[in-house]
Formats: sequence, C-alpha cells, structure tokens
Amino acid sequence: MEFPFDVDALFPERITVLDQHLRPPARRPGTTTPARVDLQQQIMTIIDELGKASAKAQNLSAPITSASRMQSNRHVVYILKDSSGRPAGKGAIIGFIKVGYKKLFVLDDREAHNEVEPLCILDFYIHESVQRHGHGRELFQYMLQKERVEPHQLAIDRPSQKLLKFLNKHYNLETTVPQVNNFVIFEGFFAHQHRPPAPSLRATRHSRAAAIDPTPTAPARKLPPKRAEGDIKPYSSSDREFLKVAVEPPWPLNRAPRRATPPAHPPPRSSSLGNSPERGPLRPFVPEQELLRSLRLCPPHPTARLLLAADPGGSPAQRRRTSSLPRSEESRY
Repeated sequence: MEFPFDVDALFPERITVLDQHLRPPARRPGTTTPARVDLQQQIMTIIDELGKASAKAQNLSAPITSASRMQSNRHVVYILKDSSGRPAGKGAIIGFIKVGYKKLFVLDDREAHNEVEPLCILDFYIHESVQRHGHGRELFQYMLQKERVEPHQLAIDRPSQKLLKFLNKHYNLETTVPQVNNFVIFEGFFAHQHRPPAPSLRATRHSRAAAIDPTPTAPARKLPPKRAEGDIKPYSSSDREFLKVAVEPPWPLNRAPRRATPPAHPPPRSSSLGNSPERGPLRPFVPEQELLRSLRLCPPHPTARLLLAADPGGSPAQRRRTSSLPRSEESRY
C-alpha cells in the first residue's frame, strides 16, 4: 500500500509499534525532521487507509480501525512496512495488526462463566498483493514476543476464515471453545491463570470504612420466637348457636301465624368450608289494616288508665261533649 509521503522516513524500523497517542517514532540521526504536526497527520492517514482496506477485505460495512478509535481506546497497532520495493523512494505498507486487553465473560469447557481480561486480536490485515509470502507470520510472531503471550492465550474478535486457517496452519489452533459473544478462544485458553477480576467499588469502600472506623456496630435486635401454630379449625356453627334461634318480634308482629310444617325442600346450604349458621324462618308481612285493628283491640296500658283518672278534662264524658259540637264550631278551635 503506497502513500504520497515518505513512509520509509516516517517509520525507520520494519515493524513500528504505535499506541493511542500516535506519536512518531524516533528519527534516524542525520535525517531532516519535518514539523511534528505533519508527522502525526501522516500516521493518522496511514491508519485510516489500513482500516478501510481491512474492512473491505472482511466485507464489513464500516472500518473497525481508525485514528479516532485509536485515540479513544488503549489499543496498540503493529505496522509492517516494505523497504525493498521503493517506488519513487517512498516505501510502502504491507499490513498491520491491532491488539488490546479487554474484560470478557467467557465460557469454559464446563459451560461456566469466567471473567477474564486477555489480550485480544481486534484487527489483522495483510495486503492482497503480498499475501502467502510469510509477512503475516512475521508480524504475528513479533507481536507475540513483544506482548509475551502464547497463541492459545489470545481471544480473537470475529475472526475471518482466512485468519482461522492462518492460526491452524502456523500455531495448530483448531479446537475452539463455543462462546455466546463474538470472541473466539481455543482449547488451552484456561491453562494459564488470567488476571483476577478487580473487586467491586462498593466492597472496597466498605472495607476501607471498616478499617478507618473500628467502632463495632450495634448488635441486631433479636425477635421473639414465633408461637407454634395449632391446627386450623374449620368454620363451625356450634360456636354461634344463638343465630339459629329467631328473636321474638314485638307485639303485635308476633301475632302472625307460624308455619306448622317444615318446607318440603329446605334451602341449600353454602358450599364453603364448614356449615353456615341456620336462621329461623321469616314471618309473613302484616297488612296495615290488620295492624290497626290489633291496636284498637288491645287493652289500654295501666299507666294510661291512671293518667286518664287523674285528668278530669280527659274523661270520656268530656270527650263525648267535645265531639258533639257542630263541625263549624270545631273548626274555629
């Protein structure tokens, strides 16, 4: 991959390692140094073009490697240049590999979840014109030595079929451990101990507070033991026998005739738990005329007799004399 500026002068070594700061590497002694802003801009241009070429080779909708992504993440990119072919004395870029540590939740052989933070292969590309010439193995092996990891300790993010064949050919990585995410790990991934998961912030805060304030907390109050619950008794009508006895209504409502014989078909009982209390039969409704006739026939109360005897104006004779007046005179009073 060629560029309009001098790649050989920008990257003095065959393989250049760049971090998120995208700083130009040290220059060779005796060479002219252009403006530092121009060097960083050239590096950003190279990374953007490599990301586009890699996305096109993997049939991705958008590049996953760019200068802006490099500056916002703690990733490392290894760039391989070609010094032999020097068109117009400017050099060319063969390919790159991008790696970075990520916290992942992966499944082991027993399908148990494990929180690990391995080194991940995030992007890998070798130009189509120089593939199958050993450049990919050279770049990959340099990365392994620089990062001090073994091939089976890596986690690969959405590897292509070419990358899987490359790992199987050069590093005998064939058997994979199935995962639920886009990362692929191989057999032997859990052979070495990865970084233990960091303790939660809340647990760290509580431990620090306990170390600063050694005052013991108040003991928890003990609740009294619960009483043993006995057998639950069903609803019984024996405790409410008084509901079965109908209360005698006042006179003259008690003069209504009672039903002599019980009904042929008693009303059905409730199907709820136990038996509902039985009540006496309701008395028939007493008509108004019968009620008035009963009131006329009832004997006067003894107290009423005493009042009538003590009040001479209320005697029966005076009532008769008063009632004998003409109707016209009665209306005046």
